[in-house]
Amino acid sequence: MGFNEILEISKPRIVVLLVITAVTSMYAASKLVPGVPELDYWSYLHIIIAGALASAGSSALNHYYDKDIDPKMTRTSTRPIPSGKMAASNVLIYGLAVSCISVIYGYFALNAVSAFFIAVGIFSYVVIYTVWLKRRHTSNIVIGGIAGSAAAWAGWAAATGSMDLLGFLVGFLVFVWTPSHFWCLAMKIKDEYAKAEVPMLPVVIGMQKTSKFILGNTLILIPYSLILSFIPDGLGIVYTVIAIVSGALMLVYHYKLTKNPTSEFAWKAYKVTAPYLTIIFVAVALDAAFHFPLF
Repeated sequence: MGFNEILEISKPRIVVLLVITAVTSMYAASKLVPGVPELDYWSYLHIIIAGALASAGSSALNHYYDKDIDPKMTRTSTRPIPSGKMAASNVLIYGLAVSCISVIYGYFALNAVSAFFIAVGIFSYVVIYTVWLKRRHTSNIVIGGIAGSAAAWAGWAAATGSMDLLGFLVGFLVFVWTPSHFWCLAMKIKDEYAKAEVPMLPVVIGMQKTSKFILGNTLILIPYSLILSFIPDGLGIVYTVIAIVSGALMLVYHYKLTKNPTSEFAWKAYKVTAPYLTIIFVAVALDAAFHFPLF
């Protein structure tokens, strides 16, 4: 069990994405919520460590639970467990230990509310998505998206010690974005999911209908993202402009996907959808730093 194998089961790209959402949410809360004291570098280091551990532990447990279906899919057949590079029991121990440490660390280094949302994220990804829904229902990734929202909520709560309307709505952006993002990937590897008997949406209803679901979800995401600018004491001009431009780009590609619902174009749409979350959360942070209210 080497460092490369541990890194792989921790899914570093997901770790980075969720840490970005947590840190930007934490920063935005420190600037936008009245009465929150200025945060020091240690505060950000704590949310980075807790968030990274939670994401890594959850991902490892996902690797462990999916050890029977990973060999059936080209994309996952070379993962450490199916390839024999790591024993399944070691992955399980690592996942459980790191997940527990993340919650405990969050409780003592941040606060109880932030630790609660860290635990919610782990539970949502491991139990609700991986164990309960992934192999049973097409709603799997939709409801599983709450795990990503929990990262943003943990960051917001790390700064404020509580949760308010704006913080909840900022975090819920991840939930609303997730179907548009993941269904594009599911279209790309539809045949692999079918071979593994995982009921992802394109496997169950086909590529054409899935492309329309993606477009429909994006048509919900764009106005939802703008709600954050129109609630009292919400986000301002900087965020609004970036949200409109990035959302419009997604909309164009997802409309084109309905006209060309192939795995090749779904991959192109996926590459456009994937950076959206980082862009939108950086926009939240920039808006907090250079806040120009709409009204």
